[in-house]
Amino acid sequence: MIFNAFLLALREIRRNLMRAFLTVLGIVIGVAAVVTMVTLGNGATAMIKTQLSSLGSNLVIVVPGTRMGPGGGGTPPPNFKESDVAAILESVRGVRLVAPASSSSLTVQYMQSNLTTRVLGSTPDYFEIGNWKLANGRLFTDTEQRAARAVCVIGETVRKSLFGNSGNPLGERIRLKTQSCEVIGVLAPKGQSAMGQDQDAVVITPLKTFQRRLAGRQSQQGVGEIMTSVREGANTETVVNDIANLMRSRRNISGNEVDNFSVIDTKQIANTLSSTTQIMTALLGAVAAVSLLVGGIGIMNIMLVSVTERTREIGTRLAIGALEREVLLQFLIEAVALSSFGGAIGLALALGSSLLLTWLLNMPYLFNAQINLIAFGVSATIGVAFGFVPAKRAAQLNPIDALRHE
Repeated sequence: MIFNAFLLALREIRRNLMRAFLTVLGIVIGVAAVVTMVTLGNGATAMIKTQLSSLGSNLVIVVPGTRMGPGGGGTPPPNFKESDVAAILESVRGVRLVAPASSSSLTVQYMQSNLTTRVLGSTPDYFEIGNWKLANGRLFTDTEQRAARAVCVIGETVRKSLFGNSGNPLGERIRLKTQSCEVIGVLAPKGQSAMGQDQDAVVITPLKTFQRRLAGRQSQQGVGEIMTSVREGANTETVVNDIANLMRSRRNISGNEVDNFSVIDTKQIANTLSSTTQIMTALLGAVAAVSLLVGGIGIMNIMLVSVTERTREIGTRLAIGALEREVLLQFLIEAVALSSFGGAIGLALALGSSLLLTWLLNMPYLFNAQINLIAFGVSATIGVAFGFVPAKRAAQLNPIDALRHE
């Protein structure tokens, strides 16, 4: 009986293909929108986590000032001292590595090519803390750092800008400000950070070299930021609090005074951004799901019209012995078939649009089987919910009145 009802439903849908397509258009748009929004949201969350993890493993950054970005006027907060770096490494439990860093935007020149980029001075531990890998050459050593040797490691963007796509910079000397520096290594590309900054547009020199040759006398002893790697298994929140307390003590900040530095936990930032993205994904998915409701109303409307058009057919079936439940099942299966076809088309459309949008936005495509099954299941359920009333109306028709219907 179910199979025969399904064949009758397919026959009626095939007789009015254009009307059937317009009927399920709301379901198609709803399913496609929900699945696409959730897929893009999952891709954005994964991209944020990947970009933040590229900054470093279990990274805690200490910077002067109470917030990131440009200051709000007044006297700028003092930089850190190298003794602060040693104190963190010795006094704070859970810290694995610490690297001081200072940076400035400088013009880098090689022959006729030049580029204004970020020049950073640090110690060899900076590369391990920041998850930097070598593409070619080597990193500078502790001996070169202490001796303030004029050597540097460059990012991929700097290499392409100064030496071209196929150029080999190893052993060449580039000019930083008025100083000449030998290129000893090229870093593997990282791409953009979560803040949209090109991480490969960087030149890294030993900290002593930066302080003595590039930063000037006033900043000679200054450290612009302190990069800290937390040990695996250590409580990051405890490490952050311990660093903050140590810096307050070393910078002579009393109990009522506001900190003139910030301790930034990148893991906490990643979790916050991921939570925000997931909430926005859920809201967008809920808004898109309204289309499913509209599609369900469209199915109910067209099924009511179909009952009116086929009143004599229904009356004939009831007159020759068809049961009410058979008529009910026929129209119910027709409604479910319509909504299921719409759901299937919507899933196919969502697959194509998700692949295209993730490619255009340069984010990973993450197939989520659960949301696809849920969206299809909801579309089929809508067929049952909104098709029941027309089906019930058809099953309860009086055969005599139905046969008299013009």
